[in-house]
Amino acid sequence: MEPNLASYLALSGILFSIGCVGVIFKRNAIGMFMCIELMLNSVNLTFVAFSRYYGDTTGQLFVFMVMAVAACEAAVGLGIIIAFFRNKVSVDVDDASLMKN
Repeated sequence: MEPNLASYLALSGILFSIGCVGVIFKRNAIGMFMCIELMLNSVNLTFVAFSRYYGDTTGQLFVFMVMAVAACEAAVGLGIIIAFFRNKVSVDVDDASLMKN
């Protein structure tokens, strides 16, 4: 038996919720980036599920754009984290707020 659209949307909602909870409660910057990637992947799952349900390839094209944005976000974000770690020897986001002044 093949899973229906509701199954994919439920899985996507669960993954997105896990990602949101992780971003809210994580204090480690790398963990927060992993949770953001999890949220982006859940959106990709939703795009592909709707694309298959409606028989249109537009959702799959959006997935490629989201993947490109995620790759850019990961490259820039990890560069910032590495630069911060070299200065403070920590990746705690509470320490990053001290750099405002």
